[in-house]
Amino acid sequence: MLELMQYFESMPTFHKLGWILVCLVVSWVLEGAIPLVFTDYNKRAHVTKNLFFLVTSLLVNLVFGLLTLGIILWSADHQLGLLNMIDVPLWIKLIVGVMMLDFLAQWVAHYMLHRVKWMWKLHLVHHSDTMVDATTGTRHHPGDYLVREVFSLVTVLIFGIPLGVFVLYRILTIFFTYITHANIKIHQDLDKAMSYVFISPAMHKFHHHFERPWTDTNFGNIFSFWDRIFGTFVYEDTSKIRYGVDVLPDDKANDIAYQLKVPFNKEVKTDY
Repeated sequence: MLELMQYFESMPTFHKLGWILVCLVVSWVLEGAIPLVFTDYNKRAHVTKNLFFLVTSLLVNLVFGLLTLGIILWSADHQLGLLNMIDVPLWIKLIVGVMMLDFLAQWVAHYMLHRVKWMWKLHLVHHSDTMVDATTGTRHHPGDYLVREVFSLVTVLIFGIPLGVFVLYRILTIFFTYITHANIKIHQDLDKAMSYVFISPAMHKFHHHFERPWTDTNFGNIFSFWDRIFGTFVYEDTSKIRYGVDVLPDDKANDIAYQLKVPFNKEVKTDY
């Protein structure tokens, strides 16, 4: 366990970028082999537009990554944060750290992105994708990603999460982000069984339905039990899903300039 955490603490940047590439390639292969929806669209153009948002997210991540590293080291030196204040084994810190990051930095942050008007307008960019596939997981307005990073930083401060645990969680997040957005179909029994603990590919697709109530369900990133606990879990017939969002025009889904201006566009009306 200690050796594993030491690896993640010193994990080279090119290993992290390599993991992103591996997860994308695996998702693309699965999308070609077992697609959930057979679609006729320019996948290369779609991927290019979504990867633009990956670049902006990486830039935000670069700044917050340095800030988070400093906070983690400072918290450890001063024994701040709940996990630094109590003497527990490393494996407990790992479990608690991963679960709290998934709950506060992902589920709660995601819930707030749907419930607070200015946050929802940032998050609309993610939901406006009408052809959901693995790259949709990278499609976040820079402001949206900034909100998520703030929640992540606060979680690190509250719990004093060790660096190795934080990096491991980010690695797991990358995998689940691409797999759950990927246009893949696995056997329904297997997908449903998976959804009792984890976010499954089919489960997350309901969240990308173009209108409520499904849009406001299945907020989880790794674990599904947060949605089950707080009554936001749904699992229905995937054939009823229509991608996109009802307050934005579908023909602007791949217009980067339009999407970047959505949060500031007063013509975009929302109920929040």
